[in-house]
Amino acid sequence: MALLEIRNLTVSFETAAGRFHAVQGLDLAVDSGEVLAVVGESGSGKSVAMLAVMGLLPDTATVSADAMLFQGRDLMSLSPRQRRRLAGRDMAMIFQEPIASLNPCFTVGFQIEETLKRHTGLDAAGRRRRAVELLDAVGIPEPAQRLSSFPHQMSGGQCQRVMIAIATACTPKLLIADEPTTALDVTIQKQILDLLLRLQLEHGMALVLITHDMGVVAETADRVVVQYRGRKMEDADVLSLFENPQNPYTRALLSALPENAVGGRLPTVAAAGGWEARP
Repeated sequence: MALLEIRNLTVSFETAAGRFHAVQGLDLAVDSGEVLAVVGESGSGKSVAMLAVMGLLPDTATVSADAMLFQGRDLMSLSPRQRRRLAGRDMAMIFQEPIASLNPCFTVGFQIEETLKRHTGLDAAGRRRRAVELLDAVGIPEPAQRLSSFPHQMSGGQCQRVMIAIATACTPKLLIADEPTTALDVTIQKQILDLLLRLQLEHGMALVLITHDMGVVAETADRVVVQYRGRKMEDADVLSLFENPQNPYTRALLSALPENAVGGRLPTVAAAGGWEARP
């Protein structure tokens, strides 16, 4: 049985121009210990689908699914209180833009310990020790001193490491990383990806990596789901996807990699199911 199984997930938002369908009929499954990459251009519904799994969409969102099962439990049937018990403990998410996601009014130590306070039985001294261990595990130097730092006193890479520490504080079974290397330089990107994969292996977590970087996918993923306009275009193991993509959109994504440019021309999506060359 899959750790996470989604069948026919639809997410829509009411707008001034009418109802907008961000995700349409998505089927997705993640096994324990698997690294799944969800790829596609901006606006393809990658983040929205995973936020629906976490129960973190705003009230303006309408979410429906034939099934949304986590360890066999139907997430759609759980109360908000029950969903909150799962989020942060058994399921966790690393959000985009770590500096924006961390609360600027509280120290990083407070924010890590807040997660531990909600989901563990540790006392104050135990939470502090665990927070130091977490910062050390994600490569923050002088972790005990860094507990008293505020997010603005840390670099973008350090804030991303703090976000990873918070997300992995309770050793979740499913970790969702939403564009975890956005706005980081290449060297820090490599460090963050290596850190995520190391933690995934150490704890046997399932890792869902949301990205539009096909290079990251090739280096990290076991399996890939390709999305376009809220729909799943392709689902394949990483080697099959790169060697023999079945969907035209997947082929366009791979052809758009800089190393595949021919004559200075790159393909682009003209319409769903249609393709043309950009001058």
